[in-house]
Amino acid sequence: MLKKRLIPCLFLKNGFLVRSEIFKYHQLLGNSIHQVERFNAWTVDELIYIDISEEDFYDIRRDDMKIKSESNILDIVTAISKTCFMPLTFGGRIRTIEDIHDRIARGADKVTINTRAVETPDFITEGARIFGSQAIIVSIDVKQHENGTYEVFTNHGKKPTGMDPVQWAKDVEKLGGGEIFLNSIDRDGTAQGYDLELIRSVAETVNIPVIACGGVGRFEHFVEGITIGKADAVSAGNIFHFTEISAKQARKHLLKAGIDVRKV
Repeated sequence: MLKKRLIPCLFLKNGFLVRSEIFKYHQLLGNSIHQVERFNAWTVDELIYIDISEEDFYDIRRDDMKIKSESNILDIVTAISKTCFMPLTFGGRIRTIEDIHDRIARGADKVTINTRAVETPDFITEGARIFGSQAIIVSIDVKQHENGTYEVFTNHGKKPTGMDPVQWAKDVEKLGGGEIFLNSIDRDGTAQGYDLELIRSVAETVNIPVIACGGVGRFEHFVEGITIGKADAVSAGNIFHFTEISAKQARKHLLKAGIDVRKV
């Protein structure tokens, strides 16, 4: 049986690291590359970067905060991969096979695709054929409606698709996707914990790994994501930014709960 994984997820907007909340509010945190050194020291299992920029505008000069960014996303991938000593996934704004190739050529081990995968499902199959299923992670952003039903959204959580996340996850597996990155729009940045019902419904339906994301506020939430949600990996963003030695503490909680994670 494969070990469960602990995976920080970092969101980039216009080249800078941001804190995300319910996919709407974004707080500037700093340079997109400096955080990698911390995660190297903490020896996390993998690292995911997702570019949530809505336009090709990266070279923002924030002289008031003495922060500078690389001039484009590929330069950011290159800079991060040179520093990153763990498997690196890059996602966001991927529309073509060339986009996948460019990110892998610059040092990414995997990519996440979302909107393009929904619009053109064969894009998953083509990507898996060329780069291998292990390199193609399909990100599924999900919102829960007042009546309790779930729906897949695209375009940074703005566009409803009418698709059921469980059925879409099944389709992703058939199409050749290697993993699913499952993110709750409602829980994003709230620190209320994972949507365990959503995670479990997907994880128990597919045979490919499911990475849970969205809502972690306490280290116990990582444990719940695996023990109750049945996720193969647990991911989060904000807790890693605002909690001291958070990755080590998270791994300690997982080990204490008897979860088979890599010991460091």
